[in-house]
Amino acid sequence: MSDDERGRTTIRERSVARIVAEAAQDVEASGGLGRTVVGVPVSGRGPARTEVRVHGDIVTAKVALSVAYPMPVRAVAREVRERVRERVTELTGLTVGQVDIEVAELGRPTAGERTVR
Repeated sequence: MSDDERGRTTIRERSVARIVAEAAQDVEASGGLGRTVVGVPVSGRGPARTEVRVHGDIVTAKVALSVAYPMPVRAVAREVRERVRERVTELTGLTVGQVDIEVAELGRPTAGERTVR
């Protein structure tokens, strides 16, 4: 069967963004971001914020996340990059060219929050 007969699989950027967010939060000491409503903090945490672009088979990702204090920010960011690359490639077959990390929050976890597995 030729490639024309088999069809084509398209993976949407939104799906890749979800994989990126989950992979980022799988890393010890990284997590989602605090939630706000009209600029007022509310309880609970949202997922890591992601922006993903897919150009052909190459993915570029930006991730905004939190890092638990006093964890080393560089080490956590490096681990997030590696985990994102692994998971996106494993689940989609796409190649991750670049992962930009923004540490949007740094702080101590509050009661009931999961930051370390």
